[in-house]
Amino acid sequence: MKFYTDCYACFVRQTINAARHAGCGEELQHTLINKVLGLLQSLEPGITPPEVARKVHGLIRQFSNNPDPYKQAKTQCTQAALALYDDMKALIQKSPDPLGTALRLSIAGNIIDLGISDEHEDLWHTVDRVLVQDYAVDHEAILRQALEKADHVLYLGDNAGETVFDRLLIEVLDKPVIYAVRGMPILNDAVMEDALEAGLDKVATLIDNGADAPGTILSLCKPEFVEIYNAAPVIIAKGQGNYETLNDAGPKVFCLLQVKCPVIERDMGASMGGIILRQSSPQ
Repeated sequence: MKFYTDCYACFVRQTINAARHAGCGEELQHTLINKVLGLLQSLEPGITPPEVARKVHGLIRQFSNNPDPYKQAKTQCTQAALALYDDMKALIQKSPDPLGTALRLSIAGNIIDLGISDEHEDLWHTVDRVLVQDYAVDHEAILRQALEKADHVLYLGDNAGETVFDRLLIEVLDKPVIYAVRGMPILNDAVMEDALEAGLDKVATLIDNGADAPGTILSLCKPEFVEIYNAAPVIIAKGQGNYETLNDAGPKVFCLLQVKCPVIERDMGASMGGIILRQSSPQ
C-alpha cells in the first residue's frame, strides 16, 4: 500500500509516543522529532508505511539505547487479553459456527494497536461489537474454501495481546499452523517472547521472520521464513501492517483487521471501525 500524505503527521505522533515509551526526556524527544522530520523529507518514491516505520523506530531505538521501548506495554496487553481467554473460549464452544466466531474474535483483537494510540476501546466491548457487526469486506466464504483444501496454514501475527485472540482462532482451524512473529522489536508488534507469553507454542509451530518491519516485507525477511511463506497454501495475515505490505500479494493471502486510521479507510473504501476479511489481489 502506498504512503499517503496523512502518514506524515502520524509518524511524528508515533515518534513522540515511542520516545516516551523508551524513556526519553524532552531534549531527546526534540532531537528524535528533528531526525524523523529529516527522514520524512527524503522518502524514496513508492515506499510503504511499514518501510517508513522501520526507519523511524530504528532511530528511536538507536538514540534512546532501548532495544524494545514497548516491552512493558506489550506484557500488559497480553495479560489483559489472557484474562478474557476462558470467556472467549466459551463463546466459541457455545457457537453454532465456531470458525466464524473465532474469525471475528481474532479481528476483535486487532483493536490492540499502540501504533495508532495507547488508548483503545475496551476489549470486551470490542468483542461484543465485532461479533454482531457486518463485515465491511467479506471474503469469509473464499477463506473457508481455501482452508478446506489446505494441508497447513501460515499465520502472520501482528500485535502483542492480539496474539491471544489469534490463539483462539488457531485452536479451531483443525490443521497444522505455523505462526510467524517479527524478528526484532518494532512498536508493540509481537516477537517470540510475546508469542510464548500468549501460549501460542501450545497450538502452533512458532517462527520469526527475521525482520524488524511492522508488516511482512519479504525482501527483508530471512530465507527460512521466505521458503515457508512461498510453500504455504493459505496465509492469514493479521493487522494493518500486514495489509499495507501484502494487500496485493495474491489469492492465498487473507488479511484480517479492523480499520483504525483514515489512510486504511481511504485505501480500502471502508469506514473507521469496519471489520475486514479480505483476500489479497494479484500484483
